[in-house]
Amino acid sequence: MAVPIMQAVRVGSYVVKQHITGRKRYPLVLMLEPLFRCNLACAGCGKIDYPAAILNQRMTVQECLDADAEAGAPVIAVAGGEPLLHKEMPEIVRGLIARKKYVYLCTNALLLEKKMDEYEPSPFFSWDVHLDGDQSMHDASVCQDGVYERAVAAIKKAKARGFRLSINCTLFDGADPKRVAAFFDEVMAMGVDGIMTAPGYAYERAPDQAHFLNRQKTKQLFRDIFRLGKGKKWRFTQSPLFLNFLAGNEQYHCTPWGKPLRNVFGWQRPCYLLGEGYAKSFNELMEDTKWDDYGTGNYEKCADCMVHSGYESTAVMDAVRRPWHIAKVALFGPETEKPMAPEISLANQRPAQYVFSKQVEEQMEEIAARKPAKAPRVKVIRTDAANAAEPAEVTAAD
Repeated sequence: MAVPIMQAVRVGSYVVKQHITGRKRYPLVLMLEPLFRCNLACAGCGKIDYPAAILNQRMTVQECLDADAEAGAPVIAVAGGEPLLHKEMPEIVRGLIARKKYVYLCTNALLLEKKMDEYEPSPFFSWDVHLDGDQSMHDASVCQDGVYERAVAAIKKAKARGFRLSINCTLFDGADPKRVAAFFDEVMAMGVDGIMTAPGYAYERAPDQAHFLNRQKTKQLFRDIFRLGKGKKWRFTQSPLFLNFLAGNEQYHCTPWGKPLRNVFGWQRPCYLLGEGYAKSFNELMEDTKWDDYGTGNYEKCADCMVHSGYESTAVMDAVRRPWHIAKVALFGPETEKPMAPEISLANQRPAQYVFSKQVEEQMEEIAARKPAKAPRVKVIRTDAANAAEPAEVTAAD
């Protein structure tokens, strides 16, 4: 199976414990984003549209470990930007693994072969390689030729070294179900441990706004893909009920607090995809966020979202409530022929608010306030015999 038995048991026990104790909101996965900078500029990405001063910011090792301690989630997904650009990433990963957290390090794999020796195989660690389809699909998605070949070479090397490794496949409008199914066959043949897949989210800052899927297209696309996958034993790192949701068979509502995000700005409100404010602590995020203002049917920006960062936790919680249901879906796969579940009404959703520019201004002001004043330049008169009375400029600290 794609998720190791011990991990499934520990995560399942964690979820059951939260239910028994009556905890209404709890994190399943900590999304950790220690930097925004990336070595690619994908047209569908809305995570890197920041001034250089912000792209140069990094979370420290201690800040990453503190974020884990605050959230207490059993699984941590390290994203970005490109995490392998962070010089202290090996130390961050080692610190989290030492706490027996399951760490998925998301990467476009351009630096993976170069950096691989800084990490060690572990049952608590997995590479999560961004691969949006076959060679032409992926290279078009990341807007650079040759990336697919480099990623595949790194995948093969990582598997040969004994690492666990999954792929992260985001699909967009125009994706051909037959090509996606063939791609899933291909990565299974490579020996990857699992596939994580979802439709792309329509980031408001993404350069390409024409190829995001609406919910109806998403459901039909995944139905067509799963129909082609019957009997092929594709391994997914996601709940069978989330896959069933993608195929239009579950009327789930978003659980944005299930995968909270900590990045260089703080704890992002309300979720990994939407940055509409930041909390200084995890408790502040959980207690003070107006959760009912968000989600499909509540907010315009959430109208077409079916991404795992919001709905995977819903599926996992549903599995605890209906174990017989997940058992059936896991055995027979997502339904691809019966009528789809009713769609959530958008009649009462509130209009979108656009706050990106304001937030960037605020963060730039904070960065400027933290930056130490430039040391003044002063003239020092040398009095040694060789350079008597010869002036020279040196930089002196305050």
